[in-house]
Amino acid sequence: MIEQWIKEIKTECPPEKLGMLLIHNGIVRASAKDGQPVQSMMLSYDKGLLSNVLKTFKAKEGIADIRVWINEGKLQIGDDIMNVCVAGRFRTDILPVFQELLTIIKRDIVREDEVPVPRCSR
Repeated sequence: MIEQWIKEIKTECPPEKLGMLLIHNGIVRASAKDGQPVQSMMLSYDKGLLSNVLKTFKAKEGIADIRVWINEGKLQIGDDIMNVCVAGRFRTDILPVFQELLTIIKRDIVREDEVPVPRCSR
């Protein structure tokens, strides 16, 4: 997917607007943020909100294209959670957009419910 995005962006975007691409590939970890083991994750997201956010961010100065794919459903350890690509002119244009977009996706758009590893009762 990411390789295809890169080819498409290089072909579709005007060369004067394209100097850098940043890629994020989030994956399911084997442990929660608190360190507890996880066996899987249930993931869902708000498609309408994602669409609106992408329209806003694509209109920002220096941004040539943004692509986002979010996996939905029951995910196993090592599965891809999401891929995000922000393309634009300069690092100074792209980095703030990339960081803010990832923050909004994680905070407002996706819902991740980690399924803990069952504890043995003795």
